[in-house]
Amino acid sequence: MTIKRLALLTVLLTYLLIVFGGYVASSKSGMGCGPEWPLCKGEIVPAFHGETLIEFTHRVIGAILGIVSFVLFAKILRTEKSFYVRTVGYWMLVLLIIQVLLGALVVLKDLPTSVIAIHLIIAMFFLARLIWIWRRAEEKADIQTYPTNRSDQQKRIKRHFNIVLFLLLLLFGFGAYVKHESLGMVCGSFQCRNSFLPMTVPEIIQTIHRGLAFISALYIFFLVFLSFKKRWDGKLQNRLIFSAITVLIQIVLGVLTINSSIDISWAMLHLAAGSLLFALVAETRVYIGSAAYLKTKLSIITNNNVPNKTDF
Repeated sequence: MTIKRLALLTVLLTYLLIVFGGYVASSKSGMGCGPEWPLCKGEIVPAFHGETLIEFTHRVIGAILGIVSFVLFAKILRTEKSFYVRTVGYWMLVLLIIQVLLGALVVLKDLPTSVIAIHLIIAMFFLARLIWIWRRAEEKADIQTYPTNRSDQQKRIKRHFNIVLFLLLLLFGFGAYVKHESLGMVCGSFQCRNSFLPMTVPEIIQTIHRGLAFISALYIFFLVFLSFKKRWDGKLQNRLIFSAITVLIQIVLGVLTINSSIDISWAMLHLAAGSLLFALVAETRVYIGSAAYLKTKLSIITNNNVPNKTDF
């Protein structure tokens, strides 16, 4: 199996683990194996029932992901010559180890909310690194052969996507805190009690979460508009359109999640759509720095003779 295919498999497993982790949280099964790790109820394979089955399944998916990630890392070291891919491979391994340790700490310390929030944020960093490897490993085109002013051309657009990724990471962190502190309903649908302004700390935290969601959505819609106004290349526009559609789905799911009083199925779909949005934005950010994107821009510049710097 090639590095790209193995990386894609690892991306899918990571996504599955994140979403299933949401199910574990929503079903309150986080302590289904008791305060033990790596054993579950004192056994390697416990009796399968209720919360124990849910939490043990989550651990099994995590174990499979760990094995596949180590295989991917070994294959990168053995076959990949690119310094950048190898460096990202090392970062992937470090993030995996941090995730494992945080997962153990979550169980041993009885689900501390702050650690859970950090656990999810690190998972998103790990997912982003895997996406980078998937899109950039075994890249045949030599990026160095493309225009040396590529950093100037791409600087503004990269900054936009860096900001969106940062906002989404904050959103996930606050979302995890809201979820595990059961603050999802402190503000109702559109206002906190009888006021649009939050009055208590839980209301403030929930309002920050919603505010980050609003800002992130608005920013992505703005980038869609900007991509057509500045005539960014078609593949980049398509990625932004898919991201915008995912945002709309996420908004609907967020409303349905609250209106259902945080029903498990809606909460899981909310997390699934949010994770998909992060993956789409991360993949787009990787695409902007890839040889494929640079080749597209070089073709546009060649056809137009003179580059338009305002396009970026």
